[in-house]
Amino acid sequence: MSTKQKILIVDDDASIAELISIYLTKECFETKTVHDGESALSSFDEFNPDLVILDLMLPGIDGYQVCREIRTKSSVPVIMLSAKGEVFDKVLGLELGADDYMIKPFDNKELVARVKAVLRRYQNTSSSKGESSSKVLSFNKLNINLSNYMVEYDGMRVEMPPKELELLYFLASSPNQVFTREQLLDHIWGYDYVGDTRTVDVHVKRLREKLPGTESWNIATVWGVGYKFEVTTP
Repeated sequence: MSTKQKILIVDDDASIAELISIYLTKECFETKTVHDGESALSSFDEFNPDLVILDLMLPGIDGYQVCREIRTKSSVPVIMLSAKGEVFDKVLGLELGADDYMIKPFDNKELVARVKAVLRRYQNTSSSKGESSSKVLSFNKLNINLSNYMVEYDGMRVEMPPKELELLYFLASSPNQVFTREQLLDHIWGYDYVGDTRTVDVHVKRLREKLPGTESWNIATVWGVGYKFEVTTP
């Protein structure tokens, strides 16, 4: 018998948390609800969830900090919930490592669909880690190993979430080839991804902050089109 996937629901509104739990339970998920940031962090370690649904506006430790703490020790997917609809809030949530972002009020059926989509993408990522084929790319000061999900830059290991690493590897696998944002969404996030192309921009921005590039390679913007891993030969 297969084990139920576990969802940690973090929302200071108990009625919202309970309603989400009811919908997910009907879809055969095991759920746990908590209502503040400290409980979220302790429950994350105890409950060991497969996904976290995380409200941003929490008493004590807010959702941004909770997400930041989770990302220091785990790549488990996080879907953020917020009454804030500004682009800045969405981008900040994604920069901290969230996998998706929903604005309140939302349709519970859509939330369930997003949970399933994010879990599918995460499971595909996890299964690809076990593939034995060598998936290593090397450039000046940069080594990208998709087999063990490791990136080294200038001799130092660079920590990054799976989607960042997959995006980097995909671009670097085809030097100087231009990809549109839609193509990158399809290849990295999957055709059923429910977000928008701004997700790609956020991940590229984070990659550039961690990997400033060298005289022989960089992650270049092709204005009006998308991005490419630009390699120059001496």
